[in-house]
Amino acid sequence: MEFIMPKASLELTARREKEIVDACEKIYRAKGFYGVTIKEISTETSFTRPAIYNYFETKDEILLALLIREYEKMCEGLKEVKERAALFEKKELAEALAQVLEERELLLRIQSMDLFQIEINSRIERLADFKKRYRCASDALEEILCLYSSSASAQERRDCCMTFFAFMFGIYPFAFHTEKQRKAMEMAGMPNRETSIYRMVYNCLMKLLPEKT
Repeated sequence: MEFIMPKASLELTARREKEIVDACEKIYRAKGFYGVTIKEISTETSFTRPAIYNYFETKDEILLALLIREYEKMCEGLKEVKERAALFEKKELAEALAQVLEERELLLRIQSMDLFQIEINSRIERLADFKKRYRCASDALEEILCLYSSSASAQERRDCCMTFFAFMFGIYPFAFHTEKQRKAMEMAGMPNRETSIYRMVYNCLMKLLPEKT
């Protein structure tokens, strides 16, 4: 007979995992990937270090759970865009999607800077959970494109989505520079072209989106 965990136990587990992930987010925003440790998370929560391992095997799995949560929020934003997609002109759709990404700075930071390492040190089941959310976002964008421009072929929509999601991996390093990076660019004679997530996404989409016909 298959064991089914009581609802109360599932809710308690969800609350405890949320507390751990909330603490991870606070530390990551302040100290980055290497500042996140099980010890630091324990200090920020009501859990001992051994207790945290009851929910996550590594700090990377906690960061992956944080990224999953960010992708869920992104999917919610894309769902709102989808509701209006058929009414948008190209410029309006680019603006709406740029706004969705502008609000997901943390997602872009983790994905650009730390995802490779996180995936190496996470169990396959946890990684599959992340890939499901990633697919949700990709499917949502493809559905938006279908509503926006019914004349675009399925291949054109898929190519647009693939190119855009590849582009997403490079947004954060271009939009945010440390003082040390700025100084190094100055020493190398490189122009410091300040930009933003919104501007980069908007400019990309204005080139990438099919014309509405």
